[in-house]
Amino acid sequence: MSSPLRRAGRLLLWTLVIYALLVATHRGEFWPFSIYPMFSQAGNPWSRAVVRDVSDEPFSLQGDTTSLDSLPGRPFALRPNGIDNIDLANFVSKTDTWTSKRVQGLRSLLSPHPSDHDLLVMRVNGRMVEEDSVAVEFVPYVYLSEDSTALHPDLSTDSNVTTQ
Repeated sequence: MSSPLRRAGRLLLWTLVIYALLVATHRGEFWPFSIYPMFSQAGNPWSRAVVRDVSDEPFSLQGDTTSLDSLPGRPFALRPNGIDNIDLANFVSKTDTWTSKRVQGLRSLLSPHPSDHDLLVMRVNGRMVEEDSVAVEFVPYVYLSEDSTALHPDLSTDSNVTTQ
């Protein structure tokens, strides 16, 4: 029969062995921390989406990237208009080739917006450039009006994409 101290020592040893195996197989990330991006993706490049209301000013999708200070139009609030910002960001950042279905999907995702607004969907790319500095660029992606859709000419599109 073993003493309680010896049993506690074995239990502690097995716990540490199991923990070490779990951490070793996940490259140092233990699961409670890997679900939080601040722990698992710190310093990696990131991408989000911003929507601007460009109803009152002419613009062109031909432009290159821009900065926060020179964004066209005015901000368009997503949540008050029934649009989930995480869904939109995932849709924009994970679409490599824009097909007709993807364009229609984006239109339906933004369909709760008031029809009197012309919207410009922009992809926001960020990355670390130094230890304490972040570079952020805004790339125009898609222009949506009530009856038309225009894609940025540099986007990869399927040959069947039709813009209205």
